[in-house]
Amino acid sequence: MADESRSTRAESGRRRAGGKRGRRRKPPERKKGWRIAGWSAVAVLLVGGSGLGFAYFKLNGNINGVDINAALGKNRPANIDNGSQDILVLGSDSRAGANSEYGRDEGTARSDTAMIVHIYAGHKQASVVSIPRDLMVPRPACKAPSGKTVPATRRAQFNEAYTVGGAPCAVATVEAMTNIRMDHYMEVDFAGFQKLIDQLGGVEVTTTKAIHDKYSHLDLDAGTHKLNGEQSLGLVRTRHGVGDGSDLGRIKVQQAFVKALIKQVKSIGLFTSPTKLYGIADTATKALTTDSELASVDKLLGFAEGLKGIGADDMHMVTLPVGTDPLDSNRVAPIKAASQEVWDALRQDKEIPESALKDGAGTKTEADNAVK
Repeated sequence: MADESRSTRAESGRRRAGGKRGRRRKPPERKKGWRIAGWSAVAVLLVGGSGLGFAYFKLNGNINGVDINAALGKNRPANIDNGSQDILVLGSDSRAGANSEYGRDEGTARSDTAMIVHIYAGHKQASVVSIPRDLMVPRPACKAPSGKTVPATRRAQFNEAYTVGGAPCAVATVEAMTNIRMDHYMEVDFAGFQKLIDQLGGVEVTTTKAIHDKYSHLDLDAGTHKLNGEQSLGLVRTRHGVGDGSDLGRIKVQQAFVKALIKQVKSIGLFTSPTKLYGIADTATKALTTDSELASVDKLLGFAEGLKGIGADDMHMVTLPVGTDPLDSNRVAPIKAASQEVWDALRQDKEIPESALKDGAGTKTEADNAVK
């Protein structure tokens, strides 16, 4: 009977919330510590451990959930039960209104920032792979919001997947490109991101050179700055003010900002002011869309608690190795062998080898150290 009991407990520990087998381990009991990878997942941090029982239902109502599993069905990469997790994190301009003031793309809404966050088994380290929005990739058939099916195509700009089919199509495109199943999906609206930074009291960054970008409303001299929400949004969206003006330069700045933001959240002592904490949690959850498995305060809390051992210094942030697209000099394409090394490493829960990053986006540029 003892052996049977141990077997039952082991099997239970290998199952996802809801009884499905997967990578996620059973969340620990509530504590007041948390950390998470990715600026667009900061909302999870702020809800985790808050003790806001009186506001539970309001905060739950703020969170938008998307049933990725139902939308994509069974035609997906297999779950690998090795204790790791993979999360697709998007920053989007999908909600109408204030987003348009900060360089919104022409036409319909698109994902403006994309990161695959790989949490290694043991939940002590993470790798974050940024995907350029103008990357040319095959896109699978996707269902549009109207219900019509958008045919698959061999060449599409990466961020157009979100445009034609929302979160499910973005996830399907990433899974087709990587052959890695995404355990979770998180999306933060940029206008909500701006309000969240203001609620936090700003984020401190150091610019090694002046950044002036009229398109993202950013005007910073070299030096240390406490950025408010508008300035932070301008920074993560700037592409004309750093490097060669490409999306790759902007990605380098975003990665530096992620680490600065995580350090800021750790340092501000939210628990000293319940009123301030509630305001931050309310703002954060309004800005957040997740897959349906995380679309509640309880589920976000359990997820965040499982990542509390990961800090900014435990994150390896890279950009997918890319080169100029052979058919369009204004777009980029994956460097096949190097990109495959990246995806193989994540699939096997190994560190991304430096050999994969020596070419393309892995090469050092003047944008690498523009922001600290």
